[in-house]
This record gives sequence, structure tokens and C-alpha cells, in this order.
Amino acid sequence: MVDLFESQVLGGIVPLKNRIVMAPMTRTRTSDRDVPNELMGIYYGQRTSAGLIVTEATDVAPSSKGYAQTPGIYTEAQRQGWRLVTDEVHRNGGTIFLQIWHVGRMAHPSLMPNGEAPWGVTGERAEHSDVFAHDADGKLGFIRAGAPRRLSTDEVSALVDTFSHAFANARQAGFDGVEIHGANGYLFDQFMNSVLNTRTDRYGRGSVEDRTRFLMEVVEAAVRELGPGRVGVRLSPFGKYNSMPADPLAEETLLYVCEQLGRRGVAYLHLIYQLMPAGNMESSEFNERHIDHVLLARVRAAFPGAIVWCGGFTSRDSAQAALDTGLVDMIALGRPYIANPDLAERLKHGWPLAEADPSTFYTRRGDVGYTDFPTYSVEHTEGR
Repeated sequence: MVDLFESQVLGGIVPLKNRIVMAPMTRTRTSDRDVPNELMGIYYGQRTSAGLIVTEATDVAPSSKGYAQTPGIYTEAQRQGWRLVTDEVHRNGGTIFLQIWHVGRMAHPSLMPNGEAPWGVTGERAEHSDVFAHDADGKLGFIRAGAPRRLSTDEVSALVDTFSHAFANARQAGFDGVEIHGANGYLFDQFMNSVLNTRTDRYGRGSVEDRTRFLMEVVEAAVRELGPGRVGVRLSPFGKYNSMPADPLAEETLLYVCEQLGRRGVAYLHLIYQLMPAGNMESSEFNERHIDHVLLARVRAAFPGAIVWCGGFTSRDSAQAALDTGLVDMIALGRPYIANPDLAERLKHGWPLAEADPSTFYTRRGDVGYTDFPTYSVEHTEGR
């Protein structure tokens, strides 16, 4: 039986101090031009008790921006900004992967270069979903996603090269690896969905091979740049977040992807799974079904790497119970890490958890609700 605080070597390459993953969370704290900064370095450096930190989703290009004030990895300034983060994490003994995404249709013209339409698998709009952007009065807030334009075949192929450049920047910025965001209704998820993807070129045509081709080409580029054992992929099977239609071929696609990722040397598969009703954006109102243990066992058989489970974990007992199934290898926690920079230590020692104010999740108020949470030992000493 694997203990939550037992070490492991991810992909046979990357040593991790425990089985706890800090899940990616958008926090909108970048400097101008979406450049990571010293404050972000402090934030991630405070949370190195996690075995693995996965950063907030990071834009692969200006066209991939779906939320204001999120970081990029496509300019020299951004690469240098991320180096501030990785240096701080490594100084504190942590391990950090960069999550890289393209949001596809989940964007708004106000965020796009020259005000152009978002990039879509097709021209179908995410009719019921919002993005974090400037409204008509220039005020930041959540507004409805814009109508996309369909990417040409050549543009999809060119995006593979764009991702490859981003992976090179991530390596040069000092990251231990990368996580490709293939979940939550963003671009890779849009391609893989058999209902949404009605393309008739080599990135569609109805077959699972074609619908997953874009993801596989990008994965291959990541492994070429960083090497086997340093690439993870995040998926949200059956998720309907960001107006994703229910997909009758979701299970078939999932198992095919698992097998193909294993063949390409992917170190881990990060699955979003709803364990508790209020713990994750992928709640029951967005899902028709979840990954049960029977399907998870099939995933385990198809994928030889590590499996990360994310969704609703808030205690040591719930995390350990998931590991005790023998079906997963690591547990990812998101929101508990906001107010508890020393979350792994709190779980290990049974110390109480602090709660964060949701109004500070996305803000420009500097360290407020970001780096101003004390560790339990400091908090306890000062409270005497």
C-alpha cells in the first residue's frame, strides 16, 4: 500500500518527495505583457512542500489567451520571468512543471491579437460560457466567449511548431517538465470531442485517430524537447465545462489516448474526477457520468505511467483512500493550496486548514490573498 507521503521517481527521471500535487490554478498576478514576476516566484516558492507543483495555465501564443492577466511562455521577457519562479522553487527544494494551453474558442476578441475572432476547431460558439476579459467599458470581469473562426489545416499544423517553441522556452526557463492542458473544454479537448469536431480534414473526419492527432503531435514535440519522463497530460473525460457537448465516444477516446500517450513516453496522466460535489468545477451539473473504478482500472491497464487524480480532495483521509485503491499514484489538490502554503505539512501532521476569501482568487491587489498566508507553525506561534 502506497502512503501519501512516500517518495517516488516520476517517469524514472524526476524525484518527488511525496504523492501530493499542487494542481494548476489561474491567479491573474502577472506584470504587464503577461510576464511572470517576483511575486509569483514567492507564491510558488512558498508551496514547495508539494511533491510536484503544476503552474497555472500558461499561454502558448497571443492567440491562446482566454483570460486576462494570465502568463505566457512565448517571449524572452516571459521566459526570464518564469526563471524567477523556477529558481525560487528549486532554492526551496521543490519540483515544478509548467502547464501549457491554448484555449481555442474559449476567448474573446478583446483578448486576441488585433481584436480578431477566437480560434476554433469549428465556427461553433461556446454559447453558455464566460471568459475573464474587458467589457465594453474596459472593466475586467466575466463576459461571454466570442464567436470563433475555424482553423485551417495548415494553421493547426503550424500550432504544433508554436507549442514546440514554448516547450523549448520552458526548458530554458528551468522547469522540470511540462503538463499539456487537454481538459476543461479548451483547444485539445475541443478537437477530441466527437460531437464538436465536425472537421473533414486529417484533424477530424470522425475517427479517434484524427480527432486526437493534434494532441499526439504536440505530445511528440514535448517529448522531443524535454525527453521522456518530463511530460504530463491533463484530461477531463465526460466533462461538459465550457459548453462541451456530451460525447458518446468519450470512453473510447479516453482509452485510445491513454494507450497512445504511454507509447510516446508520457510520464503521467492527470485526470479530473469529481469525488465530492463542491470540490471542483467539474461538479455533477456539468457531468453525465464520472470515471468509476471499473473504467479507472481500464485506464490503469492502458497507460503505463503514473496517474494523478484531481477533484474534491480536502483531507489526508480522502487522499489516502484514493491511493489505497491502487488505481492512482498521486493526488492533486487545488483550492486548499491557496490559503495553506504548507498544505502537505498540515495534512501530514493533522493541523487545521485555513480558508481563502474567493474574492481574492482573481485580483490585482498584490500579495493580498496570494502570498500573505502564514504557515501553520508561524501562525500557531504568533497566536500564543
